[in-house]
Amino acid sequence: MDLHGKNIIGGKAVASANAKTFSAFNATTGDKLSPHFFEATFAEADEALKLAEKAFEEYRALPPERIAEFLNKCAEEILKLGGDLIERANLETALPEQRLIGECSRTVNQLKMFAEIVREGSWLEATIDRAIPDRKPQPKPDLRRMLIPLGPVVVFGASNFPLAYSVAGGDTASTLAAGCPVIVKAHPAHPGTSEMVARAILAAAEATKIPNGVFSMVHGANEISLHLVRHPATKAVGFTGSLQGGRALFDAAATRPEPIPVYAEMGSTNPVFILPNALKKNGNAIAEGLLQSVTMGVGQFCVNPGLVFGRKDENWRAFIERAGQLANAVAPGVMLHKGIHERFEKGTQQFQKISGVSVAGKSSAEVKERASAIVFATDAKTFQQQTALSEEVFGPSTVLVSCGSTEELEQIARGLHGQLTATIHGTDEDLVQHKNLIAILRQKAGRLVFNQFPTGVEVCASMQHGGPYPATTDSRTTSVGAYAIKRFARPVCFQNFPSAALPPELQNKNSRNLWRLVDNQLTKADV
Repeated sequence: MDLHGKNIIGGKAVASANAKTFSAFNATTGDKLSPHFFEATFAEADEALKLAEKAFEEYRALPPERIAEFLNKCAEEILKLGGDLIERANLETALPEQRLIGECSRTVNQLKMFAEIVREGSWLEATIDRAIPDRKPQPKPDLRRMLIPLGPVVVFGASNFPLAYSVAGGDTASTLAAGCPVIVKAHPAHPGTSEMVARAILAAAEATKIPNGVFSMVHGANEISLHLVRHPATKAVGFTGSLQGGRALFDAAATRPEPIPVYAEMGSTNPVFILPNALKKNGNAIAEGLLQSVTMGVGQFCVNPGLVFGRKDENWRAFIERAGQLANAVAPGVMLHKGIHERFEKGTQQFQKISGVSVAGKSSAEVKERASAIVFATDAKTFQQQTALSEEVFGPSTVLVSCGSTEELEQIARGLHGQLTATIHGTDEDLVQHKNLIAILRQKAGRLVFNQFPTGVEVCASMQHGGPYPATTDSRTTSVGAYAIKRFARPVCFQNFPSAALPPELQNKNSRNLWRLVDNQLTKADV
């Protein structure tokens, strides 16, 4: 596919009036990739949102089957891109071909999953409380409630998942499934990949006769990002990235005349607690699993385990030694782009300057542009005094913290920031002895992992990919799985409406065969 570097506004590529352009880079060699990409002007962003606002009226009224058909067609068109998409994504991100093939499959399957969710309809939470006109002392009115779409949503592509968290990723798929138009701000590190996927979505929209303006994609820097968030037509934001970037969007949204929700996944150190009996029985295996998790994808996962805590004894000392040996043997890797690599180097260099922190193991980088795997070691006192150690360093590093007692483990757990995940390695006996620790971690993380590692996020109804701040801006929501759709909808209640004037989901006849909560009982029956 030939790339043109233009913004996609409504149903067409637009030659920007902005003379400012930028280039993608080969992540491995640093060479520029063609073509030049045009940054959108504020006027072009305004046009995208104007079209989205207009299209919303028609799109939200489409039958569920039409939206499901559109989502499935998006999946089909992305698959048609085949090896060209994988090749471009590999050039722009240095992610291995097999990893990208798997990520493409996940992207396609997410779209198909949301198509089925739209068809099935239970996500709408249709709820009916029938009238009781002779109730004393006051009659009870007929009340019916369901979720409805919010309106145009701005989605920001993530750097570390150029397909599954980008233009057609989970935020976009769940937005479109909810009945909302989407304006994607493409990530500048993989603009060619973004354009290819955006054009596939346009082809799907044209084939299924989806209203013009339901999908747009623009390029640009911080200024255009903030402009999109502040625009009055924007009703919600989806973001995956750094704490600094997510907080800037959150603050911009909060200071609007009409504040809007920002669903930002921003950062997590994903602590791992290795309990004594598990360490004694499986220390070497746990060390191997930890290093595989820390270095997978050059450590560029939002659930990368960046902190590990254990009780200080001979088994723990052996564990630190083994983890260091494993880090020494890891081949340095190419990170997604130069900026991420520079931040990783800065963060790890800062750790090395802290008194009380040692390097237990580090792979040798013969090429400057490669990132070394690094295992740091410190004690609980240093960890608690040096707040920088509790902050995320995005990349293949982790910090092993020696604790003197169960009480110290619990104290550290209480002091942790909000996390996407928290992991416990233990035996049945360990769990009994550390039940307070588990109770503490329930309040700190969105997903608790037992005797496994957190890298790898399953896309299904029971997945929770979100956690207390600063992991996300709203710990009640998830950015992965079926429930992601509910971020972009709000409840509305109809009181005493005649059945014919209600949405089909709330009418007396259950024409969609939905599970509905009728007078506090789940049923598919008519009312």
